[in-house]
Amino acid sequence: MTETPAVTISPDRFDAVIFDLDGVVTDTARVHLAAWRRLFDGYLAARDPSSAPFTDDDYLRYVDGRARIDGVEAFLESRGIRLDRGVSTDPPEAQTSWGMANRKNGYYLAALGVEGVDVFASSVRVVEAVRAAGLGTAVVTASKNRAEVLEIAGLSDLFDVHVDGVDAEALGLPGKPDPATFLEAASRLGVTAARSVVVEDAIAGVEAGRNGGFGLVIGIDRRLQAHELREHGADAVVQDLALVEITPHGERGGRE
Repeated sequence: MTETPAVTISPDRFDAVIFDLDGVVTDTARVHLAAWRRLFDGYLAARDPSSAPFTDDDYLRYVDGRARIDGVEAFLESRGIRLDRGVSTDPPEAQTSWGMANRKNGYYLAALGVEGVDVFASSVRVVEAVRAAGLGTAVVTASKNRAEVLEIAGLSDLFDVHVDGVDAEALGLPGKPDPATFLEAASRLGVTAARSVVVEDAIAGVEAGRNGGFGLVIGIDRRLQAHELREHGADAVVQDLALVEITPHGERGGRE
C-alpha cells in the first residue's frame, strides 16, 4: 500500500475482521439507491402527486445498511404512512410493506443484471491481506442477494464465513443497528467480538459494531459523513481501505 496507513490491524490483538458488503467491498450502493428511489417515488406520486420525492438523505437516514423490510417501514413512518406489514412471500404488487420490499428487490436485480457489480479493489486487497495474516474473514450484509452479488463480482471464495439476509430471516436475527448478524458471524468464525474488527460504511452498521462490543469499528466514509460515523460508533474513519494496514505478528503499528 503506497499511502500512509491511518489504521493498523494487528494479529496480536485481533483474530478476525468482519466486513459489510455493499459500499465496503462492492460498489452496489448506487444501484440500491436507484432501486429505492424508483420504488418510493413511484409509490409517493401515486398516493399524492404533491409528495416530496425520496432523497439521498432519506436513503442514509432510513434505508442504508438496514434489512429491506426495516428500510421500507422506517421511511414510510418518516412520512407518516403505515401499511400492513404482510409476509415475506407477498408478491411485489401487494399493498403491504413486504410487497414494497419485494418490489424494490425486483428493481435492484433488474438493474444489477444490466450494470453488473463494481468492486473496490483496495478492499479486496485488504481482505486478502487479512487472510494472509491468518485472521478469519466474514462478510455480513442485510441483502438476500449476497450470493448473486459475490458471484457476479467474482468474489465467491473471498470470505471464510457469510451471514446475509437469508440467514437473518432463517435464524430470526434482527437487522442492524442490532449487532445480532455481526455476532453470528463471530460465532461461526469461533472468535469473540472483543477480538474482532468490524468494517462498515453505514451508520446503522457502525452502530451495530459498537452495540456488539467489537474491539475495533472502522467506518469507511464514502458519502462525506465522517462525523456521523464517529458519532454513531466508529472508532476510526477512513475514506478508503487503502488507508488500513495489516501488520505481522509482533508489530503493533499505529492506531488500532
